Amino acid sequence: MARLLFAITLAVCCLPLLPGLGGLLTSAFAFLPALGLAEASLSGWRELIAWPGLSHSLWLTLLSGLASSLLAVMLSFAILQATWQTPFWQRIARSLHGLLALPHVAFAIGLVLFLSPSGWLFRLSSPLTGDMPPTWSLIQDPYVLGLTLALTLKETPFLLLMSLSVLSQIDVHRLTMVSASLGYDRTSTWIKVIFPLWFAKMRFPIFAVVAYSLSVVDVAMILGPNTPPTFAVLVWQWFNDPDLSLLPRASAGALVLFLLCALVLIGYRFFEWLICERFNRWQFTGTRRAWLPGRHLWWPVVIVPLLVIPALFIWSFALRWSFPDWLPSRYGLRFWNQELAYVGALIGNSVLLALISATVAVIFAMGCLERAVSPRQGALPKAVIAIPLLVPQLSILFGIQVAVYSLPGQWHVPATIWAHIFFAFPYVYLALDGPWQQFDQRLIQTARSLGVSAMAAWLRIKLPLLLPAIILAWAVGASVSLAQYLPTQLLGAGRINTLTTEAVSLSSGLDRRISGLYGLMQALIPLLVFVLATFLSRVMQRRLTPHQSVATQPGANNHDAVCQSTQHKRA
Repeated sequence: MARLLFAITLAVCCLPLLPGLGGLLTSAFAFLPALGLAEASLSGWRELIAWPGLSHSLWLTLLSGLASSLLAVMLSFAILQATWQTPFWQRIARSLHGLLALPHVAFAIGLVLFLSPSGWLFRLSSPLTGDMPPTWSLIQDPYVLGLTLALTLKETPFLLLMSLSVLSQIDVHRLTMVSASLGYDRTSTWIKVIFPLWFAKMRFPIFAVVAYSLSVVDVAMILGPNTPPTFAVLVWQWFNDPDLSLLPRASAGALVLFLLCALVLIGYRFFEWLICERFNRWQFTGTRRAWLPGRHLWWPVVIVPLLVIPALFIWSFALRWSFPDWLPSRYGLRFWNQELAYVGALIGNSVLLALISATVAVIFAMGCLERAVSPRQGALPKAVIAIPLLVPQLSILFGIQVAVYSLPGQWHVPATIWAHIFFAFPYVYLALDGPWQQFDQRLIQTARSLGVSAMAAWLRIKLPLLLPAIILAWAVGASVSLAQYLPTQLLGAGRINTLTTEAVSLSSGLDRRISGLYGLMQALIPLLVFVLATFLSRVMQRRLTPHQSVATQPGANNHDAVCQSTQHKRA
């Protein structure tokens, strides 16, 4: 069974990429027989190069993507070096799931309502700044400051959560003790000893953060500048051009976005090699005393998302809210009554897609992890997991769209479901990887020695012990599916509407009450999923705890670890 699931997973995650890449390349070189373009040409590339704001758009993309990634890495390391293995770190770890449950789109809409010139922040500061809205704003500013801030605050919890697994592989306590015996303080130890190890092992999560920041569309549409926009948004606008003869330009732009991400990731790997291997003299020279801010840097990461939810909530009920009033002067259910029926249909579509994609992704991940347990069989190649995280969504999805639309019949529903599974699978796999590795295989061996079949031993021993982690991994997959915008828009052919697609569409509207309502609903559904999953996981853990005496014996692993929070996740 594990071998069959492994084969199906490879087919689902790899085979559709071949026609997707082919569709992207053929359309980029203007070979689209369905549109009457039967001969390859460079017309799309000429139109791309001739676009007047191309260089500025690329510069904005690099600025926001690299700056937000660098800030997120620096914030994560600073927080870790100051709080790791302290009681304050336990508080941080408990709050990571809630922060990651907040979708990027809902967070972006909340920032618009909070940081815009007539937003809540400037209303609260009006006694100091005056009764007129300011003329500057971090929303859609020409220097992408608001977009960089949003990406930094959203990616820092992800890197912190991924660091849980990385630092568990590094004996931080022993390294700290040895360094202290040589006269190094805590901060110097983290900078000179732990940072090179942490930085190298965090390569894959940082790759994912960089690739996402460079190619993000939905958040950039809400918070980024418009004239010109970031390059990913510009390509998305070209895709939506009603003149289909201009499609090669959009395809060429998608291919450029793919190459840009690849070059940046290669450059990052070269930078890592330089500071950690080639020019690493700084690791064993210099002062043995250092200082970095850390604990206080955590508060903006957690406070800003906490302020976003009240802003969405109040705006959804506001009927009249004049500047500089701190609160609305009139409240009502007008917009809730107006949108309730339509929101219900959107919730149904979103939840159905999340149920299917998360369930299938969990089954695939369990099959691949079971295969990796056997010493005779190999683990899932890291490249398969990396593809959905490192490849720009816009680039690969457009190629798949071209390939799907060339097929006879209607394929938008299965194509959309496949895309949600494709992007949810790596997060589910990484969420289960830690608990699966921590499981003590001797329990299965003992059961087999008593005459229990392999399937019965798995169902009666391993599945119950890992069920809390499986429930949380399912919640991770569901939250990833609920946050998908581009896969639903591109492959759904505009016929599948979800809370995310509607929230992004309405975020550019003039009515903030509607934006607040849809942003609030888009934030609450994943949060409810995580609350329910956490509750069920803890119930299962309490049921299992009395029966785990064997796990507490000397030499046995503590199986409470499989019931703790997952160590890999990105919503």
